[in-house]
Amino acid sequence: MTTSMPEKENKREYVRHMFARIARRYDLMNRIMSFGQDVRWRKIVVRKLEPRPREMYLDVGAGTGDLSLEISKNSPDSRVIAVDLTYQMLAYGKITPENPEISRVVADAQALPFPNGIFSGVVSGYLLRNVPDIDRALLEQKRVMAKGAGIICLDTTPPDHNFLYPFIMVYLKWIIPVLGKMIVNDRQAYDYLPESTRRHVSAGDLALKMEDAGLTSVTWQKLMFGTMAVHSANKKS
Repeated sequence: MTTSMPEKENKREYVRHMFARIARRYDLMNRIMSFGQDVRWRKIVVRKLEPRPREMYLDVGAGTGDLSLEISKNSPDSRVIAVDLTYQMLAYGKITPENPEISRVVADAQALPFPNGIFSGVVSGYLLRNVPDIDRALLEQKRVMAKGAGIICLDTTPPDHNFLYPFIMVYLKWIIPVLGKMIVNDRQAYDYLPESTRRHVSAGDLALKMEDAGLTSVTWQKLMFGTMAVHSANKKS
């Protein structure tokens, strides 16, 4: 079975409409698909970020707000801006008026509505494989980062071709879409999400893209049998 993927010029609207459809049960599916490990991965991201009090951080592709809330939990005096392309993801998420330190903004990760150099750090979760142009998204994140700021990206990564590969592919191509149909009643979305993982750049290639964007000290860590990766880098100048 071949999953139909959107062309680059149509990807922005495809992704926006898809996440609008699945927003209500997005968190539930994440917990099920990752066997609850996505909570731990976000903690890893924020631990690498090392947020400091009274500084401002950007969560790009914030979705339902898990990373933003984790930053706020670790540094209650920090200011967090949660940006997502899809209004429904922010609206159905966990950020509420009881979290005044977090602001929600609907915007495109490839055209961030912020001045240059204002954020002390930038994080993203499951963003880069869904943008039409990874290079442009990275350059935008670098643009809004202050000198010396860090960037941490959590995303899926194509599995390595080792003895686990056939089992991982069965899970991605068959089990996840069935779960998507059962739990969210949207098999199409959960056909796309595993296929976008398979077609995403490798962890090594993403590291090269970060370097090409002018970021320094690029490192990455693979998780979940090599299907997830956390990349980190800095803006030197």
